[in-house]
Amino acid sequence: MVYRPPFVDDAFAYVDGPHPSTLPEPEFLKLCSFEIGRVSGPGGQHRNRVETAVYIAHTETGIDTQATERRSQIQNRTKAIFRLRLKLAIKCRTTTSRDRHEASELWKRRRQGEKMPVNPEHEDYPALLAEAMDVIVARRYDVAGAAGVLGVTMSQLTRLIRHERHAFALINGGREKIGLTRLRS
Repeated sequence: MVYRPPFVDDAFAYVDGPHPSTLPEPEFLKLCSFEIGRVSGPGGQHRNRVETAVYIAHTETGIDTQATERRSQIQNRTKAIFRLRLKLAIKCRTTTSRDRHEASELWKRRRQGEKMPVNPEHEDYPALLAEAMDVIVARRYDVAGAAGVLGVTMSQLTRLIRHERHAFALINGGREKIGLTRLRS
């Protein structure tokens, strides 16, 4: 068997493994910076007078996000952390073997036969999406081959990515750039 290096696409930021979206929360938060603030708008006097807005950034990549829609700082913090994990899953890649990728324990635990049932609001979704996208990009956008490496069907892998429209658009953009057909939405 001939060694083929993993494909690297300059559309993504590359970070050393493990992927930040897969880290336990205490380790993940060590890689981030937080700011708390106020925002105006609907929500009444409490929202306008209390610092409930949460801004979070991944220090290595500079990718950031915020949550301001709740009246509780704790709820906004939880939402901002989830959004940052999801954004990192979409925009950051870790280098993995294109043919010998070993599925993570989370992936193996969540997979049911050749199916991968996951709600895009579930806390595991960003980590699963990051792993799926890492393998797809490493395989030069070969979704069917990536599905085989991950032990799921191509339709299940496509469904996992399709839940997040930005991830789906990046995969389709990469496929078009190298001459492959777009995945159907």
